[in-house]
Amino acid sequence: MHAPQRVDLRNCVDEPIHIPGTIQPHGMLIFLDLDGRVEGWSANIADLPSVNPALGRPYAALGLPQEVVEIVEECIDAAEGGESSALVAAVTLDNGDYDCIVHAHRARVLIEFEQREFSTDQVAMFAIKAHSSIDRLRRQKTVEGLLDTTVRQVREFTGFDRVMAYRFRSDDSGDVVAEARRDDITPYLNQRYPAGDIPPQARRLYVLNTLRMISDITYHAVPLLGAEGSAPLDMSFGVLRSVSPIHVEYLQNMGVGASMSVSIVINGRLWGLIACHHMSPKRVPYSVRMAADVLANVIASTLQSIEARQEAELVERAAAVRTSLVESLLLEEDPLEALIEHGDGLLESTLSQAIIATQNGRVVCRGIDQALGEAIVATLPHDAHDLVLHKCQADWPTAVRPALGKWAGLLGLPYDLPSQGWCLLLRVEQVETVAWGGKPDKTDHGPLGARLTPRGSFDAWHETVRGCAHPWEDGILTHARMTLGELARVSNARRAQTESTRAQLLAMLGHDLRDPLHSINMAGMVLEKTHTGGANDRSSTLGKRIQSSSNRMQRMIGQVLDMSRIDRGMSLGEGMEPVALSALVVDIVEEARLAYPTIAYDLQCGEPAQVMADPARLGQVLSNLLSNARHHGLPNYPIRVRQGVEGRQATVCVANAAAPISADTEAALFNPFKRSSLNNPRNRTGMGLGLYIAQQIVREHHGSIVYHYADGEVIFTVRLPLADAAPATRSE
Repeated sequence: MHAPQRVDLRNCVDEPIHIPGTIQPHGMLIFLDLDGRVEGWSANIADLPSVNPALGRPYAALGLPQEVVEIVEECIDAAEGGESSALVAAVTLDNGDYDCIVHAHRARVLIEFEQREFSTDQVAMFAIKAHSSIDRLRRQKTVEGLLDTTVRQVREFTGFDRVMAYRFRSDDSGDVVAEARRDDITPYLNQRYPAGDIPPQARRLYVLNTLRMISDITYHAVPLLGAEGSAPLDMSFGVLRSVSPIHVEYLQNMGVGASMSVSIVINGRLWGLIACHHMSPKRVPYSVRMAADVLANVIASTLQSIEARQEAELVERAAAVRTSLVESLLLEEDPLEALIEHGDGLLESTLSQAIIATQNGRVVCRGIDQALGEAIVATLPHDAHDLVLHKCQADWPTAVRPALGKWAGLLGLPYDLPSQGWCLLLRVEQVETVAWGGKPDKTDHGPLGARLTPRGSFDAWHETVRGCAHPWEDGILTHARMTLGELARVSNARRAQTESTRAQLLAMLGHDLRDPLHSINMAGMVLEKTHTGGANDRSSTLGKRIQSSSNRMQRMIGQVLDMSRIDRGMSLGEGMEPVALSALVVDIVEEARLAYPTIAYDLQCGEPAQVMADPARLGQVLSNLLSNARHHGLPNYPIRVRQGVEGRQATVCVANAAAPISADTEAALFNPFKRSSLNNPRNRTGMGLGLYIAQQIVREHHGSIVYHYADGEVIFTVRLPLADAAPATRSE
């Protein structure tokens, strides 16, 4: 048969552990073909002098006890596709007691003789203890209670020094979640192991063959003998199969003398393990191990029921959170307040540790620093239509990574794209949530290094997952998508209601208010003209104030109506025509001089320029810039206006003496309803719409409007293509 290859940490993932070519020495093995003829045996078969195997000899001629002959015959007869499950007989051979286990796999029949140290009566008592544990396990209502009871019961009827329940996570790493142990040995409770501790081929075997026993870690493997060049024996279901030398070294570095593991398999998935350790060699009878295996099946069934119930409860809680949240959003004026108000429910139902809610540039945080929350919001995409998921810090935009600290996982719900409305749920990195259950004693490392120890394994896991959160579970993602759908529907309903209200308001502004304002303005003019001189100067002044106020209100109404046109995608220009820019600038400045005789204007027109423009709208842009300069400029300084030509563009610059605009204000300079305008004491009636509308008008003219600061002046520059350079346009 083929000799086994040397295995170390570099190639352990590829190690063919199902065909080791050796067995553990506390038993013997013979294997046959499906015709019942001998193909090979273990080198220690001589320990059974009464059994005399030879290549090609039929099993009936091997000198096997009648009980063994019968189960071999039954196994061959029952084999389908070269497979049959295990049959067991208790036999006495050459003055020794053995459990004989026979099964077929891959068209070969394996006959294993495992030595038994306990009497039949003692084995029966072990089995009775195991059976009595079943009812206790079935009564458990939580995963924690079930596993804690399991480790105590398994330790009681097997006698191992330590029994641990090991639970796998979605990334195949795992935790020791329950432990029963001798008081004087190191605890491993709450310890985490990386996925690499159990390579894929080992996981496959744990699912196929749910029980594995190593009775003496220091054993010397017994080779299998057979015809030269024959295929290696697949021992996936063998009870005597040798184990990986890497695993043996790992256990030796822990000070373990014997081990047994029982798989917990749910729906074909390796959910966890019951891992048993003894500090000295220990042999557990096959029937007792089978009782533990039955116990594992009961555990798996009970776990499935508990998890199904917990999942149903989670779904119910998540649905309740969604319902309550939607109700609040429909009633609450501020959606962000509603999201934060339901923060506890959202955090619990998504297993998160922090929440950020944002909309229209406002950011509200819970469980996370405000500055970091705002930095995270600044990196969000503007066109997301589905959940945004980050598992590790490496998944985040580069700009925010240095500031993340312990935060690694992100579940983002973009519930309202037009207003950049997001609900963000965050998770800390895994190393923040793992408690080391007590540092193990120092041990001498084997030739394969410090990694092969519990501490080294934990450190390896620690390095592997640093900067990564627990992956977002499928059930939580399903719940999040349902929540996202509900939030989006509520946002759309609120927007539709707002649009309807706004349409009614705009109709009132455009129709119901303009006529009364016009009448008030006319009355002010009459009052001014009919009462001049003498005692009536006060009436004349009052008439001017009425006109000024009504004109200001008409301008504000006009700005709001312009903004409405922009929001609906309508053009602000009525029609383009050739316009002499110099003449238009002179006219606008002269109007300003007449209206504000106390303000000094320094006007210089350079090279004449003709542009394609709507003269009324372009005049509106220049008037707005002059108005801004009057309201925001320092007193007793002139407003400078320069018109010229740069290349194929006409330019108009409006400058006023003032301090530079702050970076925060500059970033929102052309936004509507910006706070710097709404709260400006020198322009109390301003709404922040002027520059926004001016920018839209200039863009429709295929030009640009920009701000810069130089020589103590705030300068706004409008650039428009010259008439012979302007792109083709059509009248609206």
